[in-house]
Amino acid sequence: MYKCAIVGVSGGRAQGHAEAYRHIRRGALVAVSSRQQDKLEAFADQFGVAERYTDYRRMFEHARPDLVHVNTPPHVRLEILEAAEAAGIPALIIEKPLACQGEDFIAIRDFAKRTTVKVAINHQLHFHPRRMALQNLVGEGAIGEIRFVEASARMNLAYQGTHSLQAIGAFLPGATPVSVFGQVSGAMGLQETRGQHYAPDQSLAKIAYDTGVHAVLQCGANAPLVRPADEALHTHKRIAVYGARGYVQWTMWSWETFIDGVHVGGAHAYPEEDILGQAGLTEAMFDWLEDDAAVHPLNLVLALQDFNIVLGLYMSALHHSVVALPVEPEPDLIGKLRRALEA
Repeated sequence: MYKCAIVGVSGGRAQGHAEAYRHIRRGALVAVSSRQQDKLEAFADQFGVAERYTDYRRMFEHARPDLVHVNTPPHVRLEILEAAEAAGIPALIIEKPLACQGEDFIAIRDFAKRTTVKVAINHQLHFHPRRMALQNLVGEGAIGEIRFVEASARMNLAYQGTHSLQAIGAFLPGATPVSVFGQVSGAMGLQETRGQHYAPDQSLAKIAYDTGVHAVLQCGANAPLVRPADEALHTHKRIAVYGARGYVQWTMWSWETFIDGVHVGGAHAYPEEDILGQAGLTEAMFDWLEDDAAVHPLNLVLALQDFNIVLGLYMSALHHSVVALPVEPEPDLIGKLRRALEA
């Protein structure tokens, strides 16, 4: 039985991490930490966690967890990664987005090159039962040769863009992005905030892969609605994959396939899918802990590749050109983008 812990108890994702342990066979939540004592006590009481810490470093030292869920703003990700490495913590699941901007992307990329800590990013949608079924269907060749992919989210790139990029990658396993061409608008999401989730309000990108497949990504109010317009913004994620024999489509609330002239579709309940997806993501981390060859499909290297697409998109928008990938982000990229969009 693996000992598991959570750093940061605010927000729905921390709840999702903890609730998933009702469906997890090989791990138990034994410790939590938060700088806010009242939230810490309420969360730990809710989930019956005995070990409670206001200092995550002390939790690493005393609880000695095997797996840590990191539910914090992006600007402290590297600090926690380095502290976990120093404490000998073998595995972490980090909330998305992985980074805020080019500078911390470079620092985390450098960390990834030298660390032995196993890190996955919390894109739990990958493990939603319905989406996994569609991913497997495409992987087995049911829609034939893949020709085109489109993905979208009504929230901006920082909040949901990496979910959408990961979804593209999930349907194109082994494919490497080689270029991005994009446009952005709106500077509200680039303002200084406590959470530091920096992104333009709207974005559009065309991504080319080394397999010859192209994908289009839309994030923000320019993205299509998949629910009534008054539904919460986060409920509008969608991906569609088109092949020589048909297509598959997934949204947070529905799915469909059209293969060899036969159309099938239906609905699913996102909350139910999400808790099972979170559990599946965590169990896959236990697989990786037990077998170095069972690399987690949401591992740090792939997450860095996805965030590099985001940085390339920003540079493409700034310079009005196609950007080859991988790209070395230019200094103060977010600041340059903010000033350009405010001009």
